[in-house]
Amino acid sequence: MDRVLCGIETEYGIALEGRGASTQIEDSKHFVRSYPGEVLSLWDYRHESPRNDLRGFRLDQLAFDPVDAKFDAGEVRGLDSETRSDRILTNGARFYNDHGHPEYSTPEAWCAAGLTREDALGEQILLETARAYAESTGLRTQVYKNNTDFHGASYGTHESYLCPRELGFDRLFAAVTPILVARIAYTGAGKAGAEEGAAIPFQTSQRADFFVEAANAETLYRRPVFNTRDEPHADPAHWIRLHVIAGDANMNPWSTWLKVSLVQIAIQLEKIGRMPRYAIKDPVRAAKQVSRSLESDARIELDGGRWTTADAILDSTLGAASQFLGGEFADVIEFWSDLRGDLRADWTRAIDRVDWCAKRYVIESAEPESIPAAQAIDLEYCNIDPEEGLYHALEQMGEIRPFTPEPVSGLTRAALRGYAAKHFPSHLVAACWRSLTFRREQGTLEIELRPDVEVPPSIFEILDVESFIETLLELNSWNPTD
Repeated sequence: MDRVLCGIETEYGIALEGRGASTQIEDSKHFVRSYPGEVLSLWDYRHESPRNDLRGFRLDQLAFDPVDAKFDAGEVRGLDSETRSDRILTNGARFYNDHGHPEYSTPEAWCAAGLTREDALGEQILLETARAYAESTGLRTQVYKNNTDFHGASYGTHESYLCPRELGFDRLFAAVTPILVARIAYTGAGKAGAEEGAAIPFQTSQRADFFVEAANAETLYRRPVFNTRDEPHADPAHWIRLHVIAGDANMNPWSTWLKVSLVQIAIQLEKIGRMPRYAIKDPVRAAKQVSRSLESDARIELDGGRWTTADAILDSTLGAASQFLGGEFADVIEFWSDLRGDLRADWTRAIDRVDWCAKRYVIESAEPESIPAAQAIDLEYCNIDPEEGLYHALEQMGEIRPFTPEPVSGLTRAALRGYAAKHFPSHLVAACWRSLTFRREQGTLEIELRPDVEVPPSIFEILDVESFIETLLELNSWNPTD
């Protein structure tokens, strides 16, 4: 079965002593530049197309959050590349300033377990950067892996999945939207209070408050459950990058692994026409209801006056995976079955595997006297510093189950990008997810990095740039039927 190349882009929250929202973009830019490791600053923006829509049109412009606009007033901007401070790391990752938040985009991975480990490595890179920034500025620096500042602003944790172009919008929307709604009950990061709708002491998702529409291409405002941005990061004639913005930033690797696995399963089932269909009447309302119910059996309204639950959606999906996808996702199916039983019996039995359960436990144990006090605890749960963060305190107490799933073998195109950044930086003119562009005597040469090719480990034995270029060209001629 064809593997689904995947990645996670996490915008982190930063709190810098003596600094505030008015300097957020400038601070984030300098934060990224403080990364102490090797980097290549040649990001290629030519293939980025955030206004292209999967439904076959192009937006005139993207909506802008009016809350953010207040902080940008009077901001003097340089070149886009200078403001973003894009860094390509030697592991193939991208690290940059995304509108006032340092964003770490993982190297591509073949499977959820591999991606989960890459995501955890991103936390370490942010921690190293925070320590370097604090040392150079003298400012106390804290980094949070979360999705809200509790003052109306939300920042994303986006997932990417490479899908065949022939699936198209209609099939992907029908297959994936029910999963994005249902998985909230098991993979939400948890949130004290609410920033939309009726007041509530706690809910399972950080992002649900910010959903406005069922589907659109926006990411900063009017956020959808299903994002329709058509920016494939590969040859657009053959590939769609399913751009998921509806997920939470997870501290617990089990939650990351499960949320990615569920989307991969939906894509694989849809490829063979076996994904169960649930026509959710109002995905925005359904996501908010699942987030606020603290139960996996909250009613989700379907078209035609019918209804279902998060458990029913996941049960039928994983049942289809067991029947039609062989043993590829057997560990996910077994994990979810055990987790479902524990959550139904007593949510505290899932503290070791589910972020919202662990966060709820920490908050209720502290008995905060107000929602703002609970939100302060919520924030510290997401602090990535092992010496300060409450998630890490649970981990050190043995309350978090060690993450054990092993990644599938094989190197992705990220290995090519990272190797070139480390060994041939003087020969590169530009680099991005999709390609590497080299400077040669006869002119520049842009070489596609195919997302469906497994990179041979022998790549690490190449010492000269011309041999490396020749290897890239050979990989591009690979035929999966050979």
